[in-house]
Amino acid sequence: SETTKDEPWAWEAREFLRKKLIGEEVFFIAEKPPNAVREYGTVFLGKDFSTAENISESLVSEGLVTVRREGVRQTPELTRLVELEDAAKSAGKGKWGTGASEHVRDIKWSVENMRAFVDKHQYKPIKALIEHVRDGSTVRAFLLPDFYHITLMISGIRCPGFKLDSNGKPDPSVKVEYAEEARYFVEVRLLQREVEIILESVNNNNFIGTIVHPKGNIAEILLKEGFARCVDWSIVFMKSGADRLRAAERQAKEAHKRLWKDWQATVPKITGKEKEFTATVSEIINGDALVVKQANGAYKKIFLSSIRPPKESGRANDDEGKPVPRPKGFRPLYDIPYMFEAREYLRKKLIGKKVHVIVDYIQEARDSYPEKNLCYSCN
Repeated sequence: SETTKDEPWAWEAREFLRKKLIGEEVFFIAEKPPNAVREYGTVFLGKDFSTAENISESLVSEGLVTVRREGVRQTPELTRLVELEDAAKSAGKGKWGTGASEHVRDIKWSVENMRAFVDKHQYKPIKALIEHVRDGSTVRAFLLPDFYHITLMISGIRCPGFKLDSNGKPDPSVKVEYAEEARYFVEVRLLQREVEIILESVNNNNFIGTIVHPKGNIAEILLKEGFARCVDWSIVFMKSGADRLRAAERQAKEAHKRLWKDWQATVPKITGKEKEFTATVSEIINGDALVVKQANGAYKKIFLSSIRPPKESGRANDDEGKPVPRPKGFRPLYDIPYMFEAREYLRKKLIGKKVHVIVDYIQEARDSYPEKNLCYSCN
């Protein structure tokens, strides 16, 4: 019932190893003592074994570990470690120094008010360490420096997940195509890497957000490789980048990669007069949606691409990603901040006016959402 605390300097010792070794090529000498389950050994970091760094010696020199002196076989290697430990003690390094209590993490295993926590950070990047990859689009991470432990669903995408057994653990007898490959793809790129996380919303007990890494957006890469699909219910929370995710998914579809190996195009290509035309605005639906009357008298509903109008903040979704019912009497147009103002802005500027429309792309019907004509510009 009580949370077990770290020993002093435990986090620093692990961080020392993580920063030195994650993603690096190493040499090692392994030993398996008789009747032992674990393998023990020495790890060396470097390109040449003769000049490589002995990681055990480095840890001891920094005062981050203790050398076992009793009940072990005396060897020249052990003598060397004892000498290094004595030197670290004399210098007051690491755990041999003062202020041990300052080197124990205060881990927050849960966030009491998740919605308020998201609002507090206001789309600002937070430094984080990826601690576990649950599946290709869901990770667990520590937010630094305050050590909030969170589960994060990556905004805008969904990778194949694992079927769970009665205990809520992945059932190894049920294979979901590309689930294991997608998870491994993310693990080798992000597991125990330093990243930045932008929190964008919440879904039940999970945060929804974007992972920022110097080498690229993992969501975009997963989509390009055909390991993930775009999902409308979470992509709307993104402040920017949604158009790049859509483009990455289209690229995977056209290349018939993995999830899209049997994909057949259902949306007609936009050419000629369908691509660019003049029409009169007859109705404003929302801050990004309007109806225009074409020269032939036909009405067409179009959406402005690459922007996001005011949406309902913090609305929870069920396990399938579908919004839960709203409270009785809730009026989105008037109760969602700036939704009415956004619509009014377009109405006053465009209603009854002749506009020039350039259609950027047509979003195919998906997840009970109808086909959309998205225009790049409407002026």
